[in-house]
Amino acid sequence: MTRRERGIHELFGSDPERADWETWHRVSNHKSRRGFLYGLGAMASALGAQIAFSEFMPRGLIPAVYANTNEPFVIEGKDGLILLNDRPLNAETAPHLLNDDVTPTNRLFIRNNGIPPDAADASSWTLSISGESASTPRQYTLPELKQKFEHISRQVTLECGGNGRAEFDPPVSGNQWTLGAVGCPVWNGMHLRDLLLDIGIEDNAVFVAYHGKDRHASGDPTREAISRGVNVSTAMDPDSMLVWGMNGTDLHPMNGHPLRLIFGGQPGSTSGKWLVGLSIRDRIHDGAKMAPPAYHIPCEPVVRGSQVSNNDMCMLDSMPVKSLITSPASGVVHQSNQRLPIHGHAWTNADHVKSVQLSIDYGATWSPAELQSPVNRFAWQHFDYSLTFPTRGYFEVWARAIDSNGESQPMLLPGWNPKGYGNNACHRIAVHVV
Repeated sequence: MTRRERGIHELFGSDPERADWETWHRVSNHKSRRGFLYGLGAMASALGAQIAFSEFMPRGLIPAVYANTNEPFVIEGKDGLILLNDRPLNAETAPHLLNDDVTPTNRLFIRNNGIPPDAADASSWTLSISGESASTPRQYTLPELKQKFEHISRQVTLECGGNGRAEFDPPVSGNQWTLGAVGCPVWNGMHLRDLLLDIGIEDNAVFVAYHGKDRHASGDPTREAISRGVNVSTAMDPDSMLVWGMNGTDLHPMNGHPLRLIFGGQPGSTSGKWLVGLSIRDRIHDGAKMAPPAYHIPCEPVVRGSQVSNNDMCMLDSMPVKSLITSPASGVVHQSNQRLPIHGHAWTNADHVKSVQLSIDYGATWSPAELQSPVNRFAWQHFDYSLTFPTRGYFEVWARAIDSNGESQPMLLPGWNPKGYGNNACHRIAVHVV
């Protein structure tokens, strides 16, 4: 009996009427995935039994019978994501599965700080705006927002501030993201500034903070899982969005359905999900995950592995220039008499990425890739190149992006910081030329 079968046996017993093993194997092998299927009905179907006390089961929790297997992981509506943590749920996408120029909904990473809401009825969802610097605090329903304001769609890169954390040495705590906590779908919604102008903001406004319906991981209803945001100038930027859709359909439940924020060039933690409130503050917000060390980096470079006082930390308020080779996958075996096509994306918080360069000799020489212009500000840009190799053997292909401000990706890990934020070292893939 396998470990998974033992887990099922412990859960259901050996009674064939309670545990239909043939059905279990058929469902399990068909899925060939670990994790939870989004929705209690789907989970119960996969398990072959009703889930006892399901009303108390945290949303996003992976059933224990699956949790320690080595099989891949899936959530309904997602495909190929790699599980990093299930309490709270966090999952990333392998680079080669991010090859689409527009990130499909099923390939966008999941970053949760708490327990997602159990119910999200878009027809009755409300958003309240208040705060010291809100001229006319009021509440809108989601249907009212859709009816009253101009609809827009923008392709905007969303990236977790800790993307690349796993490469820091010495290691740092937190979700060990490799490179897949990023994506660039088309977001459907409205200008956030239109909403702010509608309620009016006072001259002393400093910060726009969000409040989500997700609960703190402890279950304490008095504590917010996360409550961050952006300064007023960013909130009023014409490309900052209040979003209810992705790629022309509703947001995925794990990506904030039915309402969220999207801020280009900012760490993903500023783009609050399951949005129920905005606070127009006359000061820097003091919500959950606003104080250092969360989303803060040392104000000055520090020695690797050193302790950094919170007083010496500055807020991470933008994401650095970065690139990602998405085709081929790392480890490809390539015939020496053929050219190898390279495809990938590059993005920045600046106006645009100016160039992407590739190297097969560890940075001794660089060749410019063909780089497309962004479809709009904050969208990632696609690059292509056709490589030839001088000999058989093991090669690494490195990618380096340079943006319109002249900022370049470093060859190796940038300045170490105790929370592992902002890693934008050159992306590299392995190629075995035979």
